[in-house]
Amino acid sequence: MQATRDLIGDDRSDFISEAISKVPQVTIIFWIIKILATTLGETGGDAVTMSWLGETTDEATGFGYLIGTAIFGTIFIAAVALQIKARKFHPFLYWFTIVATTTVGTTLADYFTRSIGIGYAGGSAILLLLLIMSLSIWKWSTGSISIETVNTPKVEIFYWVTIMFSQTLGTALGDWVADDAGFGYSGAALLFGGILVVTAAMYFLTNVSRTALFWIAFIVTRPLGAVVGDFLDKPVEDGGLELSRLVATLVLMGLIIAFILVFPQKPASETH
Repeated sequence: MQATRDLIGDDRSDFISEAISKVPQVTIIFWIIKILATTLGETGGDAVTMSWLGETTDEATGFGYLIGTAIFGTIFIAAVALQIKARKFHPFLYWFTIVATTTVGTTLADYFTRSIGIGYAGGSAILLLLLIMSLSIWKWSTGSISIETVNTPKVEIFYWVTIMFSQTLGTALGDWVADDAGFGYSGAALLFGGILVVTAAMYFLTNVSRTALFWIAFIVTRPLGAVVGDFLDKPVEDGGLELSRLVATLVLMGLIIAFILVFPQKPASETH
């Protein structure tokens, strides 16, 4: 009987280890790839809705952002399903899923703020509420929103839904700060970059909850990536470099692949 219990215990431990290992350790490389992925989400989403579907041209049908959201939403759902089904951490699958959240976040935020017409401030407020609700329900349902608890399909769903809301909020928030608040793309990038520096300082110099700091950093990297993406592809007269959205997206994709290959990531075994 003891041997049986030992065997069951070992199997359970291995299962939990495998489940936890589906997310990467959070290192400086993690944050670099995260910022690249969120920037790619902005340029990639805009490439589909603005360049391909012509949402910002005279030929716009008014449904470009909705169509883009349907396309990337389907990819997002499929990616999350594969991520949940996986038995161990696969770097390319994990980051593909992250990119999927950023692209659908870009098009969904643009649909809320532009097609529906609620504006950047209104869109940011609604999406912040949805993000808080997602975290609150996750906390109420499981007792923790710590990343180390992401070890079951149920918690993984909370994890990815929360990330999707955070990515969508980041797009609207980045646009609001850069455009409506008058910071411009470079000013907004400095603002969000500064928040990340303060968050990092709090991590190393204080005892503030590591879970709270992780989510703050995770959320803030999205508007940072959004304004950097806008800086790359928006017209020069609007403060951008007016680079090709497709080229910028491919370059960012190449950088992400290079970082994954050059700096192999280990699966997370402890809390972020």
